[in-house]
This record gives sequence, structure tokens and C-alpha cells, in this order.
Amino acid sequence: MPLALTDAQMHTIQKLAEPLVYADREPYLLRVVALLRDCPEIGDGAVSRAARQAALEFRRSPGLEIREARPGKYSR
Repeated sequence: MPLALTDAQMHTIQKLAEPLVYADREPYLLRVVALLRDCPEIGDGAVSRAARQAALEFRRSPGLEIREARPGKYSR
């Protein structure tokens, strides 16, 4: 069954998706949908909570990706 969301609710979901890595945006949206399917009533608060929870699950800290090891400036 498709979810019927208002423009304001879609805007909330989209704004919380913006800082995510592009590859994580579709899984993020699927997670939001999964969280909302458990809600008996889908209001603005439920959408906001689901979108925030999903965004936290997909948040990555910048600069912590595994990089190729390079010798340091003093390692000779």
C-alpha cells in the first residue's frame, strides 16, 4: 500500500536526506517508509521522527573513510 504524504512531509524527508552520501539516499528513503508502515497514523510528527531516525542510521562521519596508507612526512 503506497504512503500518502503531504508536500510538507516530503520536504522534511528530502531536507534530512541532503547531507547523506548520494549512494545512501535510496536506502534512507526505504528505511523511512519501513518506519512509517509501523505507525497507526501518519502525521507530521511521525514523519519527522521516522526521517530523523533513518538519517541518524545512515550518517557517516566525514574523513573517516579508509584511505590508502601513505608514509608520513618524517618516516624515512
